[in-house]
Amino acid sequence: MTYVPVNREGLVDPGDIRRAIRPETVLITVMHANNELGTIQPLEEIGRIAAEADVYFHTDAVQSAGKVPIAVDRLGVDLLSISGHKLYAPKGVGALYIRKATRLKPLLFGGQHQRGHRPGTENVAGNVGLGKAAELARVSLTSDALRISALRDRLEEGILERVPQSRVNGSRTARTPNTTNILIPFVEGEALVIALDLRGVACSTGAACSSGAIEPSHVLTAIGLAPEEARASLRFSLGRHTTADDVDLALSVIPGVVEHLRELSPVYKKQAVAL
Repeated sequence: MTYVPVNREGLVDPGDIRRAIRPETVLITVMHANNELGTIQPLEEIGRIAAEADVYFHTDAVQSAGKVPIAVDRLGVDLLSISGHKLYAPKGVGALYIRKATRLKPLLFGGQHQRGHRPGTENVAGNVGLGKAAELARVSLTSDALRISALRDRLEEGILERVPQSRVNGSRTARTPNTTNILIPFVEGEALVIALDLRGVACSTGAACSSGAIEPSHVLTAIGLAPEEARASLRFSLGRHTTADDVDLALSVIPGVVEHLRELSPVYKKQAVAL
């Protein structure tokens, strides 16, 4: 298995993928949109590279389905996976698009369900819910994207104006309409998340807790952030039910919480004295 790098915006260089293909390569898989940054990858170009090399091409479209247009023929993918709850379908249901003539071997055995690919009773109610959610998403895709991206930009610009030294991580153009990831230096992200949650603002950090140790997000370090910067970054995700009042609440709360936590930070005090 070969991993290719990303640039500071979180974008894969299709040329790196072309150079990574070997005679024995059987699959290329690239996320359509990143879950922490929202960065949308250049799948059309990668799809052409995969077709030229006669290599199967898969994309994880969990974060993009229902948020941006997806046309499998235009993207050139052979396989595309989605998860229902990301587009307001019931939890516990998903779908895998398989281009005709794509050869798959089952991982589980015992029944001929789903054309012999996966045994077990199908989740009929969940499947129907996913189908309806996809239908609704398709109808409102353009209007939702315009409204949600406007709210995201309002939140983003408000934080950048009110919180000194904050900046946006990743691309500000090639991304989904609902996601922003903002670096707020000299604050521990976990402490900030907890403080904001107590004030009615839900967000997350890219950090993952494992065996009692907080590790910086591999996504954020991959785009060049130092570990302390990755730990000081917050991910905000907006959706169909987010309102302007929600954004105003966040903007009224975040600056004060950041200021309070920075006052407790010896690193920030040292930096302030240096200035």
